[in-house]
Amino acid sequence: MQRPIRLKIFSITAALLGLMVIVTWLSVLNFRQLNNQVRALSDYYLPLQEQVASVEILIRQQMVHMERLLAGMDAAKPDKEYLAQESTNFDNRGINADQIVDSSLRMLTEARAAKDIELDNVTLAVLGEQLPVIQTTRQRFHAAFRIFQIEAQEGTKRSQKIMRDALLKEKDNVDIEIGKTIDILNKLTRETAAQAKAEEQRAIQLNWIITAIATLLGLVFAWAISRALVDSVKRLLGGTQAVEKGDLGVEIHVNTRDEMATLADSFNHMVVGLREKEYIRETFGKYVDPRVVRGLLEKRLPAEGGESHVMTVFFSDLAGFTRMCEGMTPDTAVRFLNSYFSLMAEVIRERQGIIDKYIGDAVMAFWGPPFTDEKSHAELCCVAALAQMAKLDEFRTALPDILGMRHGLPTIDTRMGIATGEVTVGNIGSETARGYTVIGDTVNLASRLEQANKFYGTHILVNEDTWRLARDSLVFREIDSLRVAGKAEPVRVFELMGVARELSEPQKQLAESFVRGLAAYRKQDWDEAETDFNSGLKAMPSDQPSRVFLERIQSFRQTPPDKDWDGVWVATSK
Repeated sequence: MQRPIRLKIFSITAALLGLMVIVTWLSVLNFRQLNNQVRALSDYYLPLQEQVASVEILIRQQMVHMERLLAGMDAAKPDKEYLAQESTNFDNRGINADQIVDSSLRMLTEARAAKDIELDNVTLAVLGEQLPVIQTTRQRFHAAFRIFQIEAQEGTKRSQKIMRDALLKEKDNVDIEIGKTIDILNKLTRETAAQAKAEEQRAIQLNWIITAIATLLGLVFAWAISRALVDSVKRLLGGTQAVEKGDLGVEIHVNTRDEMATLADSFNHMVVGLREKEYIRETFGKYVDPRVVRGLLEKRLPAEGGESHVMTVFFSDLAGFTRMCEGMTPDTAVRFLNSYFSLMAEVIRERQGIIDKYIGDAVMAFWGPPFTDEKSHAELCCVAALAQMAKLDEFRTALPDILGMRHGLPTIDTRMGIATGEVTVGNIGSETARGYTVIGDTVNLASRLEQANKFYGTHILVNEDTWRLARDSLVFREIDSLRVAGKAEPVRVFELMGVARELSEPQKQLAESFVRGLAAYRKQDWDEAETDFNSGLKAMPSDQPSRVFLERIQSFRQTPPDKDWDGVWVATSK
């Protein structure tokens, strides 16, 4: 491309030969420097960046396999075949990562030996020292996990905890070292691209001068020459600007066979890599509520530290999920959970709730400022819980398609615990990994209430503060005074029965009978309490709490409680 331009310019006029030689010589110098920057990017810097990105992905995959192994080891009945497969995948990802690091080191050696291109040897030397550190750190992480596996099988709880802490520390070290390397490469490519762009701009200016001079002798010929070159540059510049604005769907087509085509090809490969990273970012973004992300970006939520608010915390759990999983393949179990979580998450977000996390088959969410009004968060949470119970019917209907089976379908049921109270909310975690979450006694209480459903055969239990804030539009019945595990003070526990205007007549009769029966029960008037609880069962024969209290009454008749008994029931397990 450069030689024909020069020859055609020389052919325009011999009178301007001297000037044209000087101009062409300057043009060659600029393009040579641009070519150097482009080659540095396309031959070394971008391939190195891509390889380090591949190493990061492989190590992330290795960490995912580690988490699966840990979860599988903690299962009631570990699947040895599944654990063996995950262990093999864990090893293979590590081997692949080390191979790519070795390939990157060979590329660095090749770059240092190159004589026909100017490179940033100082930064390459730093990379030459940093890449083995990644490899060594990853291998230490790998070894730490294997030692932890041995301790998990043969060691004591104390040794397991020590090795788990060491494993997590090595995992954080891997993240840190990869981050350092990516920062080095990002800085190197940005600076090189900036230099290339500057050379490109100088080349554009010089070529316009050449075009202007050539126009004096042959406007049409000079226009044809400039068009072929300037169009390629404009495409590259336009593509760069589009990427800067966030458009990752851009693709540059250059019809020449020169360095501009190489740069365009490298640019297109870079955009493909950015699209893949954006896809990964969007995928993981599904695990963080968009309102939290938006609040952090707009600095409406504190990035550091926490705040104290009165909020409503929600826990739900699928009854008997571990037993259900025993008959499912890993792919089926994941498909089952994804379908279930999709339905539940839709309901929670429609009612302004924030999904905190998924813990196995459990869902943790919370309602409160600044996402909801200070007075309505308890009611919104309760309404969402009722809507989730209604959604279970839809989920049960879709279960045959999800599991790929028509007979022997598992029984799907869920338990929910809701607690309102003061919590600490903020970004909590390590320097490299944090989550916007809530902590405090209210969170623990909500979890305990979810578990307490098993004692009473109920589905949705709430604490007294939730009842107090939501009782105007919803119907509750007090179930018991319960001292849950981990708390010294008893709490009044209520069952959420439904929306007031939708409650059936049998449900109303049950609620009234249960209130009378509970009052008599606390007075140790066993006959009156038994009559009232049986009256409730007559209205709704399936009511399990009434049966629970009837069994207690029979037990107290044989072994009466102490005279100072306060009616509190002690939960001896979580």
